[in-house]
Amino acid sequence: MSKPTLLILAAGMGSRYGGIKQLDKFGPNGETIIDYSLHDAIKAGFGKIVFIIREELKADFEEIFGPKLAGKIDYDFAIQGVQKYVAPELGTVERTKPWGTGHAVLCAWEQTSTPFAVINADDFYGYEGFKIMADFLTNNTDDTCHAMVGYQIKNTLSENGSVSRGVCEVDENGYLEVVTERTKIYRQEDSSIVFEEGDVLTALPENTPVSMNFWGFMPNVFPVINEMFKEYSVKNIDSPKAEFYIPTVMTYLIQNGLGKCKVFSNESEWFGVTYPEDKPTVMEALQKLSGLY
Repeated sequence: MSKPTLLILAAGMGSRYGGIKQLDKFGPNGETIIDYSLHDAIKAGFGKIVFIIREELKADFEEIFGPKLAGKIDYDFAIQGVQKYVAPELGTVERTKPWGTGHAVLCAWEQTSTPFAVINADDFYGYEGFKIMADFLTNNTDDTCHAMVGYQIKNTLSENGSVSRGVCEVDENGYLEVVTERTKIYRQEDSSIVFEEGDVLTALPENTPVSMNFWGFMPNVFPVINEMFKEYSVKNIDSPKAEFYIPTVMTYLIQNGLGKCKVFSNESEWFGVTYPEDKPTVMEALQKLSGLY
């Protein structure tokens, strides 16, 4: 039985962070966040790593991660170019920003032949999530069943203000029904968690599952993404900031009866980097974990 592949989304521009956060050093010995994901993925049973990057980052990624992975796990690079998989009749695309996470996955089609997981390069997910996903992708025999590792909302909040999260609704069998983006989620003074919408506060249970972009797919999803993106690129050719997202793909599969998504909960704490102000918090969290890595 073939081992699953891990796709790492690392083509972002880092505009809000002010630099290439994928390669920034956060760990006590200068580790990137990707280093922790690679460690956990190899330990969990993944068999190949595919870095999805921009062309100009390839040399740096090869230099930094190549020696660390050599002899431990196969790895490859997929280039997310703005022209890739765009409807041919559109000609040259005038945009600098990548097309989004759904397009990034499509750009790794040639490098991916096994069931695969997708993660963000700048998020720390914890070993438990990787183990859950690796086991699912290795043992799943249903080509219409995909997966998501959900994180409990209580483990994804920030002490520095409100957060936006994809709040998941699941059915009685644990399958995803819908992901709704909620902004302004925070813990109140009485310790309850709420999301704010207009002037209305709505409570969220502590263990509410949220999506942190940790997805698992069967490889037969690639032709579907390809057709979806061709249509999307035609509609958005004049929108240089439009992005085609992974949840859009999963929602399409579910709503059209083409697939289902098993949601796995886990107890791990998640943390990530969006703004420069996030760096000290992440460094402190990784320092506490130094004995585990």
